[in-house]
Amino acid sequence: MKSPCLLPALLALLKFATGYGLASRAYELHRDEYLYLEYGRHLAWGYLEVPPLTALQSWVTLALGGSWFWVKFWPLLWGSLTIYLVGRAVQRLGGGPWAVALAGLGYLLGAYARLNFLFQPNAFEVLAFTAVGYWLICYVQQPAPRWLYAMGAVLGLALLNKYSALFYIGALLAALLLTPLRRVLATRHFWLAAGLALLLWLPNLTWQIGHGLPVLHHMALLRESQLVHVSVAGFWQSQLLMNALSLWVWVPGLLALLLSRRLQPYRVLGLVYVGGLLLLTLLHGKDYYALGYYPLLMAAGAAWWQQWLRSRPRLGRVLRPALLVLPLALSLRMLPLLFPIEPPAGMLAHRARYERVGALRWEDGQNHPLPQDYADMQGWRELADKTWAAYAALPPEARGHTLILADNYGQAGAINYYNRHRRNLPPANSFNGSYLFWQPPAPPGGWQYVLLVEEDPTPGLEKHFQTLQKVGQVRNPYAREQNTRIRLGTHPDAAILAYAAEEHRRELAAWGQF
Repeated sequence: MKSPCLLPALLALLKFATGYGLASRAYELHRDEYLYLEYGRHLAWGYLEVPPLTALQSWVTLALGGSWFWVKFWPLLWGSLTIYLVGRAVQRLGGGPWAVALAGLGYLLGAYARLNFLFQPNAFEVLAFTAVGYWLICYVQQPAPRWLYAMGAVLGLALLNKYSALFYIGALLAALLLTPLRRVLATRHFWLAAGLALLLWLPNLTWQIGHGLPVLHHMALLRESQLVHVSVAGFWQSQLLMNALSLWVWVPGLLALLLSRRLQPYRVLGLVYVGGLLLLTLLHGKDYYALGYYPLLMAAGAAWWQQWLRSRPRLGRVLRPALLVLPLALSLRMLPLLFPIEPPAGMLAHRARYERVGALRWEDGQNHPLPQDYADMQGWRELADKTWAAYAALPPEARGHTLILADNYGQAGAINYYNRHRRNLPPANSFNGSYLFWQPPAPPGGWQYVLLVEEDPTPGLEKHFQTLQKVGQVRNPYAREQNTRIRLGTHPDAAILAYAAEEHRRELAAWGQF
């Protein structure tokens, strides 16, 4: 008899291979990836944006050379493990090879294609939520303490990965209370597993408290700049679009978990989805925050379809191949939105169609030529090269006396990433996010040259420098950073240096650092 792990393992391998093989090299790393890679140079128990688990991956990536392959290795690994667990969950719920393939296609052709390509905390979060759900299935079938400890360990790591895991934990506890599984809450092993999760999270929790809970300021910034544009209707429209090619799988899966007698022992999984999505709706969470709740719905839906078609063999002969072919056929038109397979010029040829489905709407609520994630993968190498060229043109006495100050973490991170080898460029800095912790001390004699990387050049700075001139500009027409300017200021006066120091203090204070 063939191992039941074989088909899920093949799906995992397919996920990993297609992630590398299909990606267009017209795209660079994503804005956020440059920030997360910078964490690897500054290991700590916390950062202003996210907890430290991503930093450990960054440190390993940089130790291995920091190439594109290793940056993408982590999200593709987490995605491959997720699809493996989906396949195993299908089997535990009574599905055979056809059902495993159906659920696997749902995952491969959903929003996870892009999510598992970007080096961000989201890929591990989806894996963690899926693993907890899978081990819940295992616990229902075999109430052994090891499943509880596995859940405690992965939830502890999830809290070290993203704070949104707290919403999932809240939904999970509510779901347990509403099902017969509430009896597990009275066991010693449950509380020991909960203690394990807390123990793993404790160093970061201590860091947060010691730094004035900067997560609260981060949430406030998100509400003001991004979440304010998230409407209830838009959030739920996105839920349908993100997994549109598996709609006929995860919706029956949700209904079966909530209503089916056969899947009644696993109702907790359906209630976790309901509770988690309710929380995200009320808190105006971003649409992709919910992606971790869907993989096990796909597993349940695929198992339900197989059981339902088993008693309808004539119908099954038609629907079984149709349910596999239909998402593949529909994905041919949607694949460029799911994954950066087509270069920007090709994307623009279909702009009207993409705009109709809301794929070109950015966090500012407006439509743009490319999806936001795609525009965030353009123009960075050009910026880094032009910054290096400006620095290399300075006189020898500028070495050690030049400050590179960027408007945002993407600019600073990209400059540092592309100039990390064979270029003796001082680190770029910013007053944006965790870069506030990494400001270099002024050298003896102070800063004599300043390279300013600006989205919108600040007027009136000329009077504070002996000279101030533009020495570079991002020209890439597809980049979100298009028209970002590089200006060189020589011999800054005391007033502008004092203003910069005060701006640094103000930004730190806003994050609760004073």
